[in-house]
Amino acid sequence: MVVAGWIASRVSVNYYVLTPGDATPVTRYIDVPAADNHPLTGTILLTDVYVTQLNALSYVQYRYFDPNSQIVSAPELLGPTPNESQFLTQGYLQMAQAQSFATAAALRHLGYTVAATNAGALVYGIVPGSPAAKELKVAQIITAVNSTPTPTDCALVGALRGVAPGTSLTLSVEQSSVNAVGDFVSGPIVKKTVTAGTPPKSLVEAGCGRPFRPTAYLGIDPQTQQDWHFPVAVTVHTQNIGGPSAGLAMTLGIIDKLSSGRLTGNHVVAATGTIDQNGNVGDVGGVAEKTIAVERAGATVFFVPSAELNKAESKASPTLHVYGVNTLDQVLRILKRLGGAVPAGSGTNQVPAQAAP
Repeated sequence: MVVAGWIASRVSVNYYVLTPGDATPVTRYIDVPAADNHPLTGTILLTDVYVTQLNALSYVQYRYFDPNSQIVSAPELLGPTPNESQFLTQGYLQMAQAQSFATAAALRHLGYTVAATNAGALVYGIVPGSPAAKELKVAQIITAVNSTPTPTDCALVGALRGVAPGTSLTLSVEQSSVNAVGDFVSGPIVKKTVTAGTPPKSLVEAGCGRPFRPTAYLGIDPQTQQDWHFPVAVTVHTQNIGGPSAGLAMTLGIIDKLSSGRLTGNHVVAATGTIDQNGNVGDVGGVAEKTIAVERAGATVFFVPSAELNKAESKASPTLHVYGVNTLDQVLRILKRLGGAVPAGSGTNQVPAQAAP
């Protein structure tokens, strides 16, 4: 049995496990100008999960002996991403975007005017063995094709429409990257030559107007990159944390620091959920494990996306009040009801909140 266990511990399986991660005060990651900063009277927690690849032995341990974990298959976790390295980089890109969206949502609620400029087609993913695989890297930004500007992902798709396979393309590429601790780093723009390939027969471009079959193929998943213009110098540093699920917590932390510092009404408040620039809250993963993490950290209030309310309730004790929400406005109305000092905002999305007993 000892030998069998030793062998099992060295045999990888195509599964990962999600376990409760950390729940830490989000405001430690947020910097605002000293003149606008306010001392805080409560706590807002950012929470995450640990993701670990399993071997045969640990699979059995988590599958049968740990009720606070969730096992997921590699295809379920990684989706179309070809490998774990690219998956991690994509997670850091999502976090960078979440920081911008959180800042935009917070400042807009506080009455500031926020603007953004389309800056190019971000290389979010690359298909192994594709024409782009030799020349491009995830996190780089394509700003032009053969001198035709590509400020958006659809502009890139349009620039490639009608190009024949085998055509040599000159791409203007910003050498941006994700560093060792997960920060997005800008870089210089250089020229790269890529030969267009033949698209897979099943490929259809469906996100930029009427669906059509492309004529040329690079093998990338592009997304529009935006440069944000914020009237207040807010910076968020969440090193070594990936994914978009901290968006709601970061938004609340920014509002708290820039307003009275009494947003929580002296409660320990935790939050998970994506956020967009308009304050809409989106679904996330690992909510059951995050609920355990925030309970361990002493939270008494936990905001989750409405679709994830049942999962959070299944792990919450009676001392943790869980609220399912769809918008930032809902969250702020609930905090006001709980005694928080909520600044007057410009939002109008008034959807009734759901709360666990």
